[in-house]
Amino acid sequence: MKRLIIAIASIAMMLGSTTAFAQGKYGADSAECIKYLSYYKEYYKQKSYKEATPNWRKAFELCPPTANQTMLVDGAALVRKLISENSKNPVYKNQLIDTLMMLHDIRIENYPKYAVTARNNKGLDMANYIKDDNQRLYNGLNEIIESNTVDTKPSLYIFNLSAAIELYKIGLIDEEEVINIYERNSELLALAPAEKESEKEMNDKVKTDLENLFVSSKVADCDKLQELFGPRFAADPQNAELAAKIVKIMSSADECLDNDLFINAATAVYNANPNPGAAHTLFALYSSTGKVDKAISYLHEAINHPEVTPSEKAEYQYELAVYSSKAGRQIAALDAARSAAEGTEDNILKGKCYMLMGTIWAGVRCEGNEISSRAQYWVATDYLERARKADPNLSEEAGTMIMKFRQYYPATADAFMFDLRDGQSYEVNCNGFRATTTVRTQK
Repeated sequence: MKRLIIAIASIAMMLGSTTAFAQGKYGADSAECIKYLSYYKEYYKQKSYKEATPNWRKAFELCPPTANQTMLVDGAALVRKLISENSKNPVYKNQLIDTLMMLHDIRIENYPKYAVTARNNKGLDMANYIKDDNQRLYNGLNEIIESNTVDTKPSLYIFNLSAAIELYKIGLIDEEEVINIYERNSELLALAPAEKESEKEMNDKVKTDLENLFVSSKVADCDKLQELFGPRFAADPQNAELAAKIVKIMSSADECLDNDLFINAATAVYNANPNPGAAHTLFALYSSTGKVDKAISYLHEAINHPEVTPSEKAEYQYELAVYSSKAGRQIAALDAARSAAEGTEDNILKGKCYMLMGTIWAGVRCEGNEISSRAQYWVATDYLERARKADPNLSEEAGTMIMKFRQYYPATADAFMFDLRDGQSYEVNCNGFRATTTVRTQK
């Protein structure tokens, strides 16, 4: 403390020589401004916040805002401490909160270079201290988001949507306004700059939290969405922007894909811009409603679209293989899985393709003698071996299946009767399924 007093005294002695120089920047009473700036800063550096506060107040009273930006930043920190200390005095606490908001506004006005940061800090303080006043919080965060756009602190999007939902619950805003807030915040978040991996992870987390908050609010109830957007779409069915909005919002709602509005809107989006993603959306839609031919046709469009990337194409082909297999179209499923495996460098995807092909071949029912009725298990084993070679994580599962299939291999004596030996090449031709494999017998 003795060192602190000496430092303050030394600064005070220097004030006389700086008065003329500082007249413009530090206001009419520049000497007093500089003195109290120095006093509070010395206490602040020593974390003597109780002593720093009255000196900061005096500096804030005497100095123009342009005298020192740090005065505003430090002042905000001191006011936050006072808010915490006076939490049980609601009148004084609210006055302090107003002061804190004022400090942010002064900084925003006088230091435009730092206005984005100041607005984000204001938003966080609003979320902390004005959370019981949803209307004020909602309005304030809207102003900040509209000013900062993509540079908004990501967590503010959640606070903003949460306040909107609370206002909706008491009837102060309608469903459409909440939906618009969710859509705007989602779009800005998607464009938010993120150079570091940690920033990308944070943005992804906020995106998930934002979606979960919107869905759990039940504002996007399917019946309400159809009631809200149905007449608008019927009046303007060629409006691709409106159609895209409907698809996005209805996709976020629970069990809201199996209805005419969603189908028509998704089709309008595709017709306006027939890209692979839009075609895949229609595949997902029709597959969920059991319209197999329609679903497959759109997935083929996604696969064959000139803009599809090789990795997307392989993923779509694997998806087609799985869907076709479930629909009982096993030959088509084999062809799609083979194309996916040949078109990807991703060993995990290759492994999945080979596992599916092995499973399909194991399910083939072939008639004939002791060899031709069992040869499909050789082919199944071939693909399962490829699967665990491509992706070692599949080794255990593939190995278990191979052990199971071995019991269906023909006996060595039966193979000998057909002039076949282990390791010999063999052509399988069964109900449209064709493959070249290797003879294996039970040991």
